[in-house]
Amino acid sequence: MATTVAQTTINMDGFIIMIGNLYVVATPIGNLQDFSSRGARLLSSVKMVAAEDTRRARTLLAEIGCDNVMITALHEHNEKTQLGDIIKLILDGNDIALVSDAGTPLLSDPGFLLVRECWRMNIPVLPVPGPSAVVSALSICPIPAERFYFHGFLSSKSTQRRSQIEGLLARREATVFFEAPHRVEHCLADFLELAPERKMMLAREMTKLYESYEFGSASDLLTALRKEDAFKGEFVFVLEGETNDIEHPWENRLLVALVKEVGPSRAAKIVGQLSGKNRRELYQKAISLPE
Repeated sequence: MATTVAQTTINMDGFIIMIGNLYVVATPIGNLQDFSSRGARLLSSVKMVAAEDTRRARTLLAEIGCDNVMITALHEHNEKTQLGDIIKLILDGNDIALVSDAGTPLLSDPGFLLVRECWRMNIPVLPVPGPSAVVSALSICPIPAERFYFHGFLSSKSTQRRSQIEGLLARREATVFFEAPHRVEHCLADFLELAPERKMMLAREMTKLYESYEFGSASDLLTALRKEDAFKGEFVFVLEGETNDIEHPWENRLLVALVKEVGPSRAAKIVGQLSGKNRRELYQKAISLPE
């Protein structure tokens, strides 16, 4: 049986009742054998599984032998409308499990509204750790990543994507980001133009039958993908952090604009957070800008 956290509340009739828990359960990113024994036991014991994709959830539940568990869809298009019913089940004393398509929920996946509402209503929210595409990619990456920034998916719009890439290129720490298969070639073309020498690791279809890994410049990755015609599957990138103390055009433009709006101190702090540059140095630059 699942481990529960004792939690009580008083209903409208004045009776003390036990409420349930929300378990945020990490599921395999590919290989179903990576699912933890605790996760499997828990999914078989909860009242209901709230899943981003019910078809994938049913496949997983069938694999672990508990395909009779109730499943409901919880995705970006229905999360607001589903909140009430799920919260009511928990308040009635039922445990609920939240799962995404693959990996650890809430990392570029739906479920945040439910988690936040549970916190607001003092409902226990408990993690069930397991596979994560982010951590899996970092664990085999030849890029220094003691500190890293997780960006999630890049924009589907070309102009916004290029702007995001410019910001990522300025960061001092390694950056992990996702990209959709039909946009990978365009994304790498942007990197090739903006930073042809910057190194990246590409992890494709991790833990699955056709998993592959590449490391090099954007040109190297494009060559490898085109050679194998491998523009399909799940893509995770780890981008090398900026190591040179160079200035990027957007930094000065942003600093000038922010100084006018929020003053030099606040402007230096914001640009420092975005670029990874020293805040004091940025402040000195900000106060020396012509009025």
